[in-house]
Amino acid sequence: MKSVVAISGACLVTWVIGATFVSPGAGVELFLGMALPLVMAVGTMTLFSRAFARDPRQLTPLIVKAFWAKMVLVGVYVAIVMGLTELEPIAFIVSFTLYFVSLHLTEAIQLRSLLRVR
Repeated sequence: MKSVVAISGACLVTWVIGATFVSPGAGVELFLGMALPLVMAVGTMTLFSRAFARDPRQLTPLIVKAFWAKMVLVGVYVAIVMGLTELEPIAFIVSFTLYFVSLHLTEAIQLRSLLRVR
């Protein structure tokens, strides 16, 4: 739970910094680029921790299901944001990519530490 709070806080702080100093006109784009990767990371980290605590053998099938669900969700989300809004696409794409990659690395580190416990 601490890691979820820390990750959420770090994302919000970097969004505020980015929207204030890096790209002052693109706060909405930066937020939308952060929102889905953060929700996915928090959700999967929580699911992985709970599944591992119940039965470590459940973890691999859950990771595969989460992977496919994320693929579909990302495609739908990007299509909606890019197709139905009048936002600046470059700011959204850069923000989404940076948050997506960094939060996936965070998930991998959390998963690695989870697997080291046993």
